[in-house]
Amino acid sequence: MTLKRTTFLVIGILAFSAMIALFNLGASSGTVSAETFAGAFAIDTKLNPEQITGAYGFDKAHSAIGFRVKHMGLVDVPGYFRDFTGTVNYDGKDVTKSTVEFSAKTTSVDTGVAGRDKHLRTADFFEVEKYPEMTFKSTKIEKKGKNWLVTGDFTMKGVTKQMTIPFQVVGFLPGEKGGMKMGVTAETSINRRDFGVNYGTNMPNGVATLSNNITVNLQIEANMKKAS
Repeated sequence: MTLKRTTFLVIGILAFSAMIALFNLGASSGTVSAETFAGAFAIDTKLNPEQITGAYGFDKAHSAIGFRVKHMGLVDVPGYFRDFTGTVNYDGKDVTKSTVEFSAKTTSVDTGVAGRDKHLRTADFFEVEKYPEMTFKSTKIEKKGKNWLVTGDFTMKGVTKQMTIPFQVVGFLPGEKGGMKMGVTAETSINRRDFGVNYGTNMPNGVATLSNNITVNLQIEANMKKAS
């Protein structure tokens, strides 16, 4: 084997090993930090607060607003809202001064079953013609222990309730085309009946067809907006 071929082989093995290590770390921890990602791919992450401070718009191509509802007490059925917008105004010096808001078009609900999605758009559920959007607007961000919490007003089907959502800022990276990217994950649970969604009968064993509590999961990648 020539020296040139040997060099290529060694480089290939090292690159493959780095990829395996990265994905194994992600599988064990649930998230991959910006520092870990950058270390594997030699991206500079020496970012100061000024560099990461600014307004970020949700990147729909790399984000998801999802939910899960338990069916007949057996399994969780997933769904998504495909049409949404959102903004994070992030303060790198003091995260508690940051704000976030987003809205989703209720008609864009998607569970992968056309008949069920059609039913979800009726008055039994989202009543999309009368209530075309659901919205969230933060009023406070705070840290309790190791956990970050965002509190705000969530509106669905004409009902507004205060909601507190645990969240994690996964990290920041320079964007491929300049600017900055950030990653945020969050998960919480809401009671659908609080928002007038009461459809779902009890089975003979007393188990509801649909659970009252709905798990909401946000996986958000956002791009810093260019100054106008």
